Amino acid sequence: MLSSPRRWFFIGSPLIIFTLLYYVLYTYNQPSVAVNSEPWNQSADHLVLETQPPPQPSGPKISVEEHQCGHLRRDMDDVLVILKTGATEAQEKVPMQLRTGLQCVPHFAVFSDYEEVINGVRTYDVLQNVSQTTMDKEPEFEFYKRLQEVGREGLTEEDWGDDTNGPFGKVNNPGWKLDKWKFLPMAEEALQVMPDAKWFIFIEADTYIVWQNLVNWLAHLDHTRSYYLGSPMQIGDILFGYGGSGVILSNKAMNRLHNYQTEASDELEQMTATEWAGDCVLAKALEGTHVYLTWAWPMMMTSRPWEVDHFSEAYGRQPWCYPVISYHHMNPDDIEELWQFDRGWFRSGKNALLLHADVYREYVHNGTLSQLDDWDNLSGAEIVFDEPTLPSVDSCADACMQNTECLQYSFHHGESSCKHAATTLHGVRSNGTSSGWIPRRVQKLLNTFQSSCPQVEYILN
Repeated sequence: MLSSPRRWFFIGSPLIIFTLLYYVLYTYNQPSVAVNSEPWNQSADHLVLETQPPPQPSGPKISVEEHQCGHLRRDMDDVLVILKTGATEAQEKVPMQLRTGLQCVPHFAVFSDYEEVINGVRTYDVLQNVSQTTMDKEPEFEFYKRLQEVGREGLTEEDWGDDTNGPFGKVNNPGWKLDKWKFLPMAEEALQVMPDAKWFIFIEADTYIVWQNLVNWLAHLDHTRSYYLGSPMQIGDILFGYGGSGVILSNKAMNRLHNYQTEASDELEQMTATEWAGDCVLAKALEGTHVYLTWAWPMMMTSRPWEVDHFSEAYGRQPWCYPVISYHHMNPDDIEELWQFDRGWFRSGKNALLLHADVYREYVHNGTLSQLDDWDNLSGAEIVFDEPTLPSVDSCADACMQNTECLQYSFHHGESSCKHAATTLHGVRSNGTSSGWIPRRVQKLLNTFQSSCPQVEYILN
């Protein structure tokens, strides 16, 4: 008969081996994360960067890297991506980011106002190191303190409200108002996570990035210069990169910002309290280091692809010949749909870039469109009818046909308002609105632009 210690050895050994195998296999198959899974506390000097292998799909020996990502994971090895989110949106929006673009990103961190694990990836509370003086003084932190005490389940209906985004943001949404405090701490922690990264890419949970285009663009830029790239917005006299489109900082710019934050942390918290937009706060801090925005429109967009006027001109540029870097206001379904198009476009190996021209021709444009109900094609010029003509869908369409410059029209039934446009957009779903296009004219415009890109346009300065 076996002695007691030996008996337990034979009983326990299979359990130990099974546990070790499970741990190894489980770790290997987790999505890539850029921060460790240890709790983050104020005494920690920095977060430790992890690099894990890409998850493996079922079936033959074809890795996700080969199937979905191509060479992206290799090409982005010197880039850190920072996804900013919050407790009131994270569980809805972060999983889709993890299932799509972020699976091709070898180093990323998810910063939030609440610590939790989503699909195996930890979100870190980036506000923990805001000074206690500021937390006690500024009203936005009442929501934050309550969130830490009662968790997501204890939030009120008002806390969850997705308030309308007006000229000053979502002023009745506590989570949105708190968001401005994340930008500077997020930049500080990102540099600690991966100090040797050449580029730091800050995105939001409803941002879509065409990673292949981004890699190609960054290859044209020098990370040892102070680059601050973004789609331009302005509040007062401050020009800043719009956070929803993504903000890109070079290593040089990040280190200059870090030095300034180290010297002026109290002043920067006071400055944040006086502003309502965190992306504007970031720009003001960078201005203090003499780093200024490089206007990245139309490569970085503030809206979804079907809301973009691909034939327009702004800031002396026209989108058509520029590579797409980002879109904003993308819900999870939008991200999934565009991800499938994106990966299909690059998977053939024939296409090195995805231009706005390609997005319009292959993704947005539908040559069969003539009229849609409960749809707004975002026509902008309001048409007033002379008596005795009554406003209607038919009269709106007829007026567009009579105007040789009109390519599309929309009619809002509740307001009896007719609008025309001399360009063409796909638009968005909208109850009570009917929209129409003049297909022959739209096709003529498309034909005019078909061969109008003798070379790819990049924004380099």
